Amino acid sequence: MAEQIGILATGSYLPKEEVSNEEVAALTGVTAEWIERKTQIRSRRYAAGDEATSDLATKAARNALEQAGLEADRIDYLIVSTSTGDFPQPPTSYLVQDALGADRAACFDVNVVCSGFVYALALARSLVSVTPGTRALVIGADLYSRILDFTDHRTAVLFADGAGAAVVGSVPEPYGILGVDLASRGDAHGLIRVEAGGSRLPASAETVAQGRHFFRMDGRGVRDFVAEYVPPALASLSARVGVPLDRVDHFVPHQANGVMLTEVVERAGLVNAVTHRTLRQYGNVGSASVPVALDEANRTGALADGDLVLLAGFGGGMSIGSALLRWRAA
Repeated sequence: MAEQIGILATGSYLPKEEVSNEEVAALTGVTAEWIERKTQIRSRRYAAGDEATSDLATKAARNALEQAGLEADRIDYLIVSTSTGDFPQPPTSYLVQDALGADRAACFDVNVVCSGFVYALALARSLVSVTPGTRALVIGADLYSRILDFTDHRTAVLFADGAGAAVVGSVPEPYGILGVDLASRGDAHGLIRVEAGGSRLPASAETVAQGRHFFRMDGRGVRDFVAEYVPPALASLSARVGVPLDRVDHFVPHQANGVMLTEVVERAGLVNAVTHRTLRQYGNVGSASVPVALDEANRTGALADGDLVLLAGFGGGMSIGSALLRWRAA
């Protein structure tokens, strides 16, 4: 039987500290009721003072490896998607490799912000398909609490910290990744940004004083972008793989904002899919959103053997990444 490439196991990790809407409201000057009404978020998790992105990523990876029944030294490729790495360099994936003992793995990071896990999954699929018998560990991890400006209630109420992971390898037909669709719109790069700390605006006393190292987002512009471009991207993938969107069983989207997700589902015509939402308890965890939601769906038994699962990430860049899988239950 021919081999396809699919997800063998999943894992996730959310920090222990739960931060309520009331706590965030006190910092941002809005009300807890306003936060839930505008975002559908009720709480989120913030990393401990001694936790960095690689720590979250490592814990999620260990959970995925345990579910797969694999030791870390059986991984051939290790890809970390993050826009909040531990350092400008070395890549965060190398820190995760060292912590896991994944000594055989070729490692690299990708930074496609909230679409990054799907982009990394597409890369893993290509790498594993070229060299049969290999396996990839794909991790999405972000730690946004360190770069939030709590005087900006539009962003500070949304973002949080977390990590999700998946082990990717060969699966028999008809399972696995049926298709992917990746799209980039660099003309909209200003909608989501961290202005300072790179080569254009290196860190200085002036940039720090001006708050230019904080995360910034044009919320209305992002919402308009998502409404205009995400449903057509999902339709494009649907047409390419020959699976109508009304046949999708599960929709696992980036957990950007609950109100926005409802609009995407309606516009895309995902009328029969169960939309998996983790933002109520975890908030928007960036590149970790999709794998965290996927892991929760997997571990709660929501995904049945043969189910069609649609993953969709969208965010900074601006970028969109979607993947359709036929799920193989362990």
